[in-house]
Amino acid sequence: MIHLTQHPERVPLHNEVHARPPEAMAAPLAIAHLVMFADAQGHARSRQHLAALLRDHHKALPDEDTTHLRIELGSFRLRWELHTEFVSWTFAVRLPADKGSLPASAVDAVPQDWLAALPGQCLSSLDMWLLPGLPEGDDFRSNHHGLRDDALVGSAVAGDAAQVFTDFAIHANGFSRFLLYAGELPARRLGRLVQRLLEIESYRMAAMLGLPAARQAGSALASAEGDLAELAQAIQSAERHEEARLLDRLTRLAAKVESEYAATHSRFSASGAYFELMDQRIAQINETPLKGLQTIGEFIERRVTPARKTCEWAARRQDALSRRVSRISNLLRTRVEIEQQHNSQALLEALNQRQDVQLRLQATVEGLSVAAITYYIVGLVSYLAKAGQGVGWPLSPETTAALAIPLVAGSVWWSMRRLHRKMFPH
Repeated sequence: MIHLTQHPERVPLHNEVHARPPEAMAAPLAIAHLVMFADAQGHARSRQHLAALLRDHHKALPDEDTTHLRIELGSFRLRWELHTEFVSWTFAVRLPADKGSLPASAVDAVPQDWLAALPGQCLSSLDMWLLPGLPEGDDFRSNHHGLRDDALVGSAVAGDAAQVFTDFAIHANGFSRFLLYAGELPARRLGRLVQRLLEIESYRMAAMLGLPAARQAGSALASAEGDLAELAQAIQSAERHEEARLLDRLTRLAAKVESEYAATHSRFSASGAYFELMDQRIAQINETPLKGLQTIGEFIERRVTPARKTCEWAARRQDALSRRVSRISNLLRTRVEIEQQHNSQALLEALNQRQDVQLRLQATVEGLSVAAITYYIVGLVSYLAKAGQGVGWPLSPETTAALAIPLVAGSVWWSMRRLHRKMFPH
């Protein structure tokens, strides 16, 4: 064996293909299947509740990683499975071959105090009876063990090797009922068929949990759509000073829509996944119609499709509303940004005008500075001319000052321009 570093999840991932395998079954058999809706804490309590039952029967207790268990407990057999949102408990009781009537439920063999304390909320409870052979002629109509005539649904399954009947009704004991004639199905194949039938009912009920959320979301969506239409109309005719207030209202509406989306998205996604699993299980039982009866697939398609479409419609409506809010928010933000750009442009133009005025003032100040400096320098030249007359300067002070003015003014102006170019090269 090559000693390679193993991925820590390799073994559980590899063994996932063997998780929850079907059991070999033989008729006659009574089965009771309960689905308890539970969160993570409910899962832990279910494991503890299972341990209490096993402890009473002196059996080994499950560890914290156990997600499914099959075990014989005296008069009944237990199958326990831990799913993402629910826990399933399946009890099976062997029936005598010559027994003429069926027991009310396989749960009669289970300790009643322990059963009543199952953690979680019951989402589905089902009685199933496996009978040998196949009904002859119209026997299924006259002897269908308490199934309602007006709601009877049935079909040949597993390639016409077996027949199943139900009425999709909750009876007086709180359980729905399935009647399965096993025909000559081998034990393993019969076990797979039973598991698929139980899963059809479990996944159907789990998928239907999206319907109340869809109905509740419908009223919230209608209110949000009305608010969005009102905002869109207000944005169309809004003045500039109202845009900030409208943007605040739109932001609040977007937060409300996203909050509702986050609260229901996981439920709708789970319902979609459960509906797909239900469809797969219906296809896998390979139904063939019986004369005068709807098949399970036909009945579910007719009765469950409206609820399914309602969930899908609510999810699509939420997505569409979220996109509409986003588009209008972007449009309003763009409008506000354009207005801000216009204001910024106007401010820049005002600054440019002020700068032009400052430059003109600066040029005026520079001209006055040239005149003032020239005046003072020419005054000094005049004084020098007066002093120079004593040593033979031929020109009078006034003439000397007049001749010096252009030269001094030009020199001062040139010096200031040179200094300006050094300080402001551009």
